Amino acid sequence: MTTRYGFIGCGMMGQEHIQNIHLLPDTRIAAIFEPDDGMAAKALVLAPEAKRVDTLDALLQFEGLDALIITSPNFRHMEQLEQIAAAVTLPILCEKPLYTDAADAPRLAALASSYGAPIWVAMEYRYMPPIAALIEQARAAVGDIKMLTIREHRFPFLEKVADWNRFSDQTGGTLVEKCCHFFDLMRLILQSNPVRVMATGGQAVNHLDEVYDGRPSDILDHAYVIVEFENGMRAMLELSMFAEGAEYQEHLHVVGSKGKIECFVPGPGRFWPPHLGEPPVPHLIISPRTPQGPERREVPVDPTLLAAGDHNGSTFYQHQRFLRVIRENGPVEVNLSDGAWAVAVGLAAQESIATGRTVDVTPPL
Repeated sequence: MTTRYGFIGCGMMGQEHIQNIHLLPDTRIAAIFEPDDGMAAKALVLAPEAKRVDTLDALLQFEGLDALIITSPNFRHMEQLEQIAAAVTLPILCEKPLYTDAADAPRLAALASSYGAPIWVAMEYRYMPPIAALIEQARAAVGDIKMLTIREHRFPFLEKVADWNRFSDQTGGTLVEKCCHFFDLMRLILQSNPVRVMATGGQAVNHLDEVYDGRPSDILDHAYVIVEFENGMRAMLELSMFAEGAEYQEHLHVVGSKGKIECFVPGPGRFWPPHLGEPPVPHLIISPRTPQGPERREVPVDPTLLAAGDHNGSTFYQHQRFLRVIRENGPVEVNLSDGAWAVAVGLAAQESIATGRTVDVTPPL
């Protein structure tokens, strides 16, 4: 039996989701709701079998849908989740972040307690093969984990419809929009909840001269964030969004009582300069304290998956697991609580930068 998806938003990320769903057997994009004509046209090239509808209500009335995918702008997620919950009960995969304002947390809690179908929060970085390999091997490689550092050196924010990603009130801020992935990884790797955040950052290079309808862009382009956890562990994020010349986009390292494990992840292949030859290969480096001697382990990614998006094959593996939720009532691996914690840390980091103070993190649900 074919699984039929309805899409809410078909911009750049929505198109990546469409391409990866098409790699799964017996799947079909049945209907899309995308207000922008240009993005809708691109989506329909990828999914010519889909019918475009004019409103979210029309999508929710579309017959025969088995699941919904939300890939709309950040500030629409919460209202769209509520609109869906008032009309249907279908499995949902919602792109991060779940919400953009701390005031929305009670609304999410109400949804979590009442919605009768699974909701999966799209945290693609968990499923990047090199990062998944680090998560799987970390404790065997380093023993008791004590420290985690995540560095992302990457390109600036891309252009989006109506430039919605240039403003913190529409994105939640860079440390929510972009970095909730990393705060999710911190919780997953350290197996503990955050208690306080210290951050510093700003807008140093990107978008400084960009003004939209009289509003200057206010999105951060670099930051350091330190997060302390209930179990006494600490983690740090280093972000630079004006470092697209780097060989690797993400560098994670976990240090413990027995040694260190590192993960190196290249950025999207379409951005790799052709004159430099083939893009770098993702890999791990395991460095025991004794006997000393780093070991490199390559973690190549299927070229078909690399061609289907910008996230090192992770979107495919995520949808593979979400399909089991739809068809077999399989487990939701990234639930609303996971998504809410990631937002809560990002918002605390944004507040820490704005106030120059350490900010406590309270359970969001």
